Amino acid sequence: MAKKGGSKQKKMNARVDFTPMVDMIMLLVTFFMLCTTLLKPQTMEITMPSDKEDIKTENKSQVATDEAITIIIDKDNKIYYFMGKQSAPLVPFTETAYGKDGIRKVLLQKNIKAAEQALALKKEMEARYSSNPAVADANQKEYKERIQKIKNADGTPTVIIKPSDAATYNNLIDVLDEMQNCYIGKYVIDKVNASDSIMASEKGFTIMTTK
Repeated sequence: MAKKGGSKQKKMNARVDFTPMVDMIMLLVTFFMLCTTLLKPQTMEITMPSDKEDIKTENKSQVATDEAITIIIDKDNKIYYFMGKQSAPLVPFTETAYGKDGIRKVLLQKNIKAAEQALALKKEMEARYSSNPAVADANQKEYKERIQKIKNADGTPTVIIKPSDAATYNNLIDVLDEMQNCYIGKYVIDKVNASDSIMASEKGFTIMTTK
């Protein structure tokens, strides 16, 4: 007589061994540590006016030339500029805009020679490109030294940046970025004074004087 019921099957417990994953994770960590370039924080050099009266007078005499450009940043994304001495008669106080068709165009027209030299230097360094790390580092160092000389050479403009109390931080950063875009190495940040406000009012503009 046959036995009723089928044969019982053994149940296998599913088990995944994650031990090899430890080795793989360590390899990935090592790979990213060796291949990822750590980003260094980039700083922007800003020449600030000194609080000493004698140095302040000296700085004023240095920038009070035809090479000086004064940029005034005001509220509502307003930006103005004038060239030359502030005390000179009939100084053109002009409103412009941000970007390549605004203040950048003005600065590049004032700094044509340096811009042409900088572009020529870039092409020269691109032609000397090397995959050798040592050579690449040497080229990069040479480029930085030569571009600084171009930016600070005689005849390049000195820019005086004056944000009003109503100006935004982003607008100031935009103007500082234009110093790099236009290859200008000589610039300072100063305060809007009463003379700036008077000059603006004569042209129909209102600028808040910095306290």
